[in-house]
Amino acid sequence: MSTSLCTRLSSLRYATSALALLLAGCVSGPDHVPPQMPLPAKFEEGSSKSNGNVVTAEWWTAYRDKRLDDLVTHGLAENLDVLQALESINSASANVTVAGAGALPSLTVDGSHTLSGEKGRLRTTVGTTNTSGGEASLSWLLDIFGQYRRSKESALASLGAAYATADNAKLTFLKDLVESYIDARYYQERIALSQTSLKSRQQTYELTQLQLKAGAASRLDVVQAEGLVQSTKSDIPGLEQSFTESAHHIATLLGMPAASLTDELRKGVGQPVFRGDIRAGIPADLLRNRPDIRKAERELAAAVADIGAAEAQLYPSIALSGSISPSWVKPSGASGASLTSWSFGPSLNLPIFDGGKLRANVNIEKSDARTQYLAWKAAVLNGVEEVENALSAVRRDTQKLEPLRRQVETSQESLALSTTSYKDGASSLLDVLDAQRSVSDAQASLAAAVQQVAKDYVDLYVAIGAGYLGPEHAAAKPTAKSG
Repeated sequence: MSTSLCTRLSSLRYATSALALLLAGCVSGPDHVPPQMPLPAKFEEGSSKSNGNVVTAEWWTAYRDKRLDDLVTHGLAENLDVLQALESINSASANVTVAGAGALPSLTVDGSHTLSGEKGRLRTTVGTTNTSGGEASLSWLLDIFGQYRRSKESALASLGAAYATADNAKLTFLKDLVESYIDARYYQERIALSQTSLKSRQQTYELTQLQLKAGAASRLDVVQAEGLVQSTKSDIPGLEQSFTESAHHIATLLGMPAASLTDELRKGVGQPVFRGDIRAGIPADLLRNRPDIRKAERELAAAVADIGAAEAQLYPSIALSGSISPSWVKPSGASGASLTSWSFGPSLNLPIFDGGKLRANVNIEKSDARTQYLAWKAAVLNGVEEVENALSAVRRDTQKLEPLRRQVETSQESLALSTTSYKDGASSLLDVLDAQRSVSDAQASLAAAVQQVAKDYVDLYVAIGAGYLGPEHAAAKPTAKSG
C-alpha cells in the first residue's frame, strides 16, 4: 500500500472519530441532578431508625382479617384506576421510541407499475406502454447539539413518572379500600349495638306497661320508655344504608357491580383492629418510598431535559439526504429501456431571525423546570406533614380507647343498678332511661374510636409509601416494626 493511500486512510479514520465525538459530546442544556433539600433526622414523634424499602410491606395483614387480605389482593389486579395508570406506561414507553427516532437514519422505499395507452380517432400511438419504477430515499438529521438525545431523556423521565403514577394509583386504592372496609365493619358494629340496645329498651318499655297496669308507674313513664324505643328503631335504617354504601363502594373499587359483595360482607367478623407496631422510619425514607415524590422528581428530570431540546433548536442543524429512482419503460412492440436517477447531499438549516420564538421556548422550558422543582419540594413537605399528622393521630387516638372501654363498663354497671332499683321501687324510670342512653352513647363512642384508630394506621402506612407493589411482588414480606 502506498504511503499517500495510508495517509488518506489514516486521515479518514481521524475524521470519522472526530465526527463521532462531535455527535456524542455536543449536548445542549443542563444535565439533571437529583434535587436535595434539608430534612430532619427524625419525625417529631418517631425514632431515628430508617425503614429501608417498605414498598412491599403488607401492612394491612396486621388487621388479621383474611377477608380484607383477599379483597386487597383481588383489587390490586382488578381496580380500574390502577389498570388505567398501568396502561399509561405503555403509552409512555412508546413515546421513548418516538422521541429518539428523529436522531436515527430514515429509509423509505416505494415502487409503482403503470400500463398506459391511447384510444380514439386522435390517438398518436398504437398499443400500450408498461412503465415500472421505484424510489429509495434516505435521510439522516445529524443530532449535533443533542436535540433528540435530550428529547429521549425527557421521554425516559416521563416513563419513570408514569411508573410512579401507577404506583401512586395503587397506594390510593389501598387507602380507599381498607378505609371503606373499616367503615363497613364499623356500621355493622353500630347496627349490632343498636339492636342490642333496642332489645333492652323494649324490655324496659314492656316492664313499664306492666307497672302501669299495677298502678306503680305513670302514663308519662310509659310514653318516655316508648319514645326511647322508637328513637333506637329510627337509627338502624340509616346505619344499614351507610353499611350498604360502603359495601357498594368496595365492590366498585374491585371493578365489580355495586351490589356484588353486599351479602358476603354482611357476614361480619367484628371491627378491624391493627395489631402491628408503629413503623414511621425517617423523613429521608420518603424520597425513595413515596411514589408521588418520585413522580415529581421524574417530572423535574423531564423538564430539565426539555431545556436542552429547546436550546438545541437555537443552533444550526445538518441533514444528509439521498435518493435513487430506477425506472423501466417498454412500449408495445418495442424493446424496453431503463433510466436511473439519483441524488445525495447535505443540507444546512441555520436559524437567524425568528422574532425571538426559539429563545422564548428556552425560557418557557426553564420556567417549567423551576415549577417542577417547587412541585417536588411541595411533595416532600406534604409527605413529611402527612406522616407527622398520622403519627400524632395514632398515639392520641389510641390513648382514648382504654378510658372509653372503662366508660362502657361503668355505664353498663350503672344501668344494671338503676334497673334493679327501679324494679324495687327505689328509683324512677328516668334513672333507667338515662342509664340506657349512657350505655348506648358510650358504646357508640368506643366503636367510633376503634374505627378511627384503625384508619389512623392506614393513614400512617400510606403516608410512608408502604405496600403499593402488593404481595405478588414481595420477595420477602416485611412485618411492622416499632420506630
